[in-house]
Amino acid sequence: MKKIGLLLFSIVFITSVNFAQDSKTKAGHTNQNKFKQLKELLPTPNLQRTASGAPGLKYTQQKVDYTMDIILDDENTRIYGNETITYHNNSDDTLPYLWVQLDQNMRAADSKTPDIQSSSIPNSTSEKRFKKSYIDAAFDGGFKIESVKNLDDTNLSHTVNQTMMRINLETPLSSGEKFQFKIKWWYNINNHRTDGGRSGYEHFAKDGNNNYVIAQFYPRMCVYDNVEGWQNDQFWGRSEFALEFGDFTVNITTPEDHMLGATGILKNEDEVLSKKELKRLEKAKTTFDNPVLIRTQDEAEKIEKSRSKKTKTWKFYAENVRDYAFATSRKFIWDAMAVDINGKTVMAHSLYSKEANPLYGDHSTRAVAQTLKTYSKYTFDYPYHKAISVDGQMGMEYPQICFNPGRPDADGTYSDKIKYRMIKVTIHEVGHNFFPMIVNSDERQWTWMDEGLNSYMEMLAELDYDKDFPITRGYPKNIVKYMAGDQSTIAPIMSKGDHVYEFGNNAYGKPATALWILRETIMGKELFDHAFRTYSQRWMFKHPSPADFFRTMEDASGIDLDWFWRGWFYTTDVTDIGIEGVRKFYATNNTSKEGVDFIEDTSEGLNITKPTSSKSKYFYEITFNKPGGLVMPIIVEYTYDDGSKEKKTYPAQIWRYNDQKVTKAVHSDKQITKIVIDPDLETADVDLSNNSFPNTNKDQFSKFKTKMKN
Repeated sequence: MKKIGLLLFSIVFITSVNFAQDSKTKAGHTNQNKFKQLKELLPTPNLQRTASGAPGLKYTQQKVDYTMDIILDDENTRIYGNETITYHNNSDDTLPYLWVQLDQNMRAADSKTPDIQSSSIPNSTSEKRFKKSYIDAAFDGGFKIESVKNLDDTNLSHTVNQTMMRINLETPLSSGEKFQFKIKWWYNINNHRTDGGRSGYEHFAKDGNNNYVIAQFYPRMCVYDNVEGWQNDQFWGRSEFALEFGDFTVNITTPEDHMLGATGILKNEDEVLSKKELKRLEKAKTTFDNPVLIRTQDEAEKIEKSRSKKTKTWKFYAENVRDYAFATSRKFIWDAMAVDINGKTVMAHSLYSKEANPLYGDHSTRAVAQTLKTYSKYTFDYPYHKAISVDGQMGMEYPQICFNPGRPDADGTYSDKIKYRMIKVTIHEVGHNFFPMIVNSDERQWTWMDEGLNSYMEMLAELDYDKDFPITRGYPKNIVKYMAGDQSTIAPIMSKGDHVYEFGNNAYGKPATALWILRETIMGKELFDHAFRTYSQRWMFKHPSPADFFRTMEDASGIDLDWFWRGWFYTTDVTDIGIEGVRKFYATNNTSKEGVDFIEDTSEGLNITKPTSSKSKYFYEITFNKPGGLVMPIIVEYTYDDGSKEKKTYPAQIWRYNDQKVTKAVHSDKQITKIVIDPDLETADVDLSNNSFPNTNKDQFSKFKTKMKN
């Protein structure tokens, strides 16, 4: 004890001297401690958004209602639309103008989107790509706005700015008032399989049909809130959408032989479905174990050979949704099943072509059902009446409907790789019904708030679907390669989606991993699940910001996580914690007086060679270092000479006084034979070569011994 006490006194004395010398120079420094609070980065709480992360007493949000008549022109692959927009100003502000999103203009002939992309001339290219890039005329996309009018059909002043349109109000819109206006438009639908895009059509050359998955198809109001004001950033094609909730009355006219699925309640089932289909649908509403076919493959194959010149109109009403989308084709097979969400029946549907069967028939609707169950368990009961998965051969989400990939080989067989990818994307896109379709974050600004949170929840649903599900994103070990990569091409999570380099890792993988680590390693399941559920329920049908999430997770768990948010979300620091060295001691009775002396054993390895007194145990002083920038818990596994193991976690706060290295004195009744940091790969440690002792690198221990002597 004398020797250790003397060492501690020396450290304190030296520190005091250094402090005195620093104070004489009157030099100061800013607080760079990894545990300093986030208050300087987060917005000041107010009556609209509280310090706890909950909506405040003065929280408001706008409401937008749409009435639309839509015509799908299958012959010319066009959409025609008439819409009436009712804008409710629920804010305390007077608005001199309104902003509308024109997302299809990203595909307009004069779009600036291609102009912001760097490009070069390749050494060689295919003839098809050569024609597309250098010969063929550009696709004539974008909205063709025919008119913008008041309800009395007088022209309404407006200004189009690329993917945005400003409505110039003659009289400013006061708080509590509403404004109604009309837009008439059309556009050419893009082939999303050849030209890309988040919606469009797929053409089947063999039978001459098209599958349509239609979204961003109507001029939509921008969000006006108490964080950004008007969220009217241009749509460049990557970062998605910020939208207001409202009620939709939508009539969609298609060829008579089409099958269609859409957001909302179908109000005229008996007009657009056959008696046979209606009967099967009723059966599906009480069938909870397996999907029921509403339209079979044989029926769909027969119908896809037809070319009806007649039309029919599908009438939908959707209440309190933030967006609208639909899918339609004469090729669609349709199955459905009921899902029990805490006593409420919700319908899970799938629409798919024969090219996607039997993969879709085997798994799509079941994956939809599992997603609704798992997400409801950890957040809130799914509030809508249905969720649809469509064979859209992309991955895109909208309220109550999503477009997903996955098709078997031509002979109908499919590998596990194809199966799991299809299930994974289906769960992910259906999961977006919760984030951001209900917990309505701003995707244009903060992609991680929907993609990252949803990717984390996706993991739980995948494991519920199949306990051996091959999860590819979210486990800490899976993000190591990205985090350890070239720092010049890595951006913090808290970056706008349009500005990050590796979109998938930044917006999906890393935030999902961060939440997994919080749940499994930092907070524990019980505290994390309660806090995450609290956030989800607080911000249902509202517009949360990052600060609302960070604050709620701390408020509902009783854990200060500022250090975690700062490191994982605001920096590109990495986890790298190692064992710099180990000193061994044995205890012996002090002969001069009653007491115990600690004598260092300088032999290599961990076995203590000297005998111990009857009072003593085995004593080790372990020096942990942290080459990486992130502060994280030190998770240590001790292996003893009898073969047993013990796992010990030292909280991240162990680094609060020294960001580079710390020591821990460990005593045990049994002799330690091995020490391993992060044995289960819980922290995304980017360098495992320094995680164990004894280390195969002989130089490490030699350098440590030399350093200690000096």
